[in-house]
Amino acid sequence: MSDSSPAAPVVLDLWCDLECPDCHRALDDVHALRARYGDRVEIRLRHFPLDKHKHAYAAAQAAEEATDQGKGWPYIEALLSRTADLGRTGEPVLLAVARELGLDAEEFDTALIDGRHLLIVDADQAEGKAIGVTGTPTYVIGDERLDGGKSQDGLRERIEEIVDGASWPHGTGSGQRRPPVAGRQDR
Repeated sequence: MSDSSPAAPVVLDLWCDLECPDCHRALDDVHALRARYGDRVEIRLRHFPLDKHKHAYAAAQAAEEATDQGKGWPYIEALLSRTADLGRTGEPVLLAVARELGLDAEEFDTALIDGRHLLIVDADQAEGKAIGVTGTPTYVIGDERLDGGKSQDGLRERIEEIVDGASWPHGTGSGQRRPPVAGRQDR
């Protein structure tokens, strides 16, 4: 008897600072991987706000609110396309992007004030530090950590090699404490 159930997707955790220009450039790799593998690769955004980016922590909380409102990835991508604006202007950019996507900006503002997403952001950051993440973007796939903060050259190719040759039990990224970005609403 053969098991005809579809294989679980390979999990790729992307440790990201939403104010980081390198993370914006990493979106090209994310799009290429999605186009090539579709549902075979589950890309999860993991928050790793860096101290040098003063609005990154609030941006991570805002991304979680966007996820709760059903537009996690669209918000993340829109925000990453405005990293320079975020660095200069801060919170008004977070709310403007929410409005542009038709999200409830008042609820965003409330979420940033009441801190309802602090635990998720803190947990991601702590887990990242525990596994050796020091900069962004950093990819974790299987047991391999790929640091894109130093150079992104060759990272997509290495990820493709790993996915194409994947033989480990799928779904064992760097952590299983919460659903993947693509699995929570549209996250």
